[in-house]
Amino acid sequence: KGRVGVGLGKGVDTALAIDKATRDAKKHLFTVPRTASGSIPHQVSSKYASSTVEIIPSEGRGLVAGSAIRTVLDLAGVTDVVTKIHSRSKNKLTIARATVAALKKLRTK
Repeated sequence: KGRVGVGLGKGVDTALAIDKATRDAKKHLFTVPRTASGSIPHQVSSKYASSTVEIIPSEGRGLVAGSAIRTVLDLAGVTDVVTKIHSRSKNKLTIARATVAALKKLRTK
């Protein structure tokens, strides 16, 4: 908890592609700053390709997120946030990468 990365892997077999994606994600791990309650320190938004992601701290509400953003935030150990996806595409990879870009913008107060 507290560290997350997104990776992409291609292969002839599904298992091989998953293994490559896992190795790629481990290369790009970074630490996500969180508050004592498990939320994020401040509101942040980011854009990747056509996907824009907005993450807003919200104490006591739990993780209110959908699509790939929920997976990334859950793996990072982030709770008590509300998210909004402004995307023209339903591509989960661009949403995940926009989420990672937003989390990299976080600074502790």
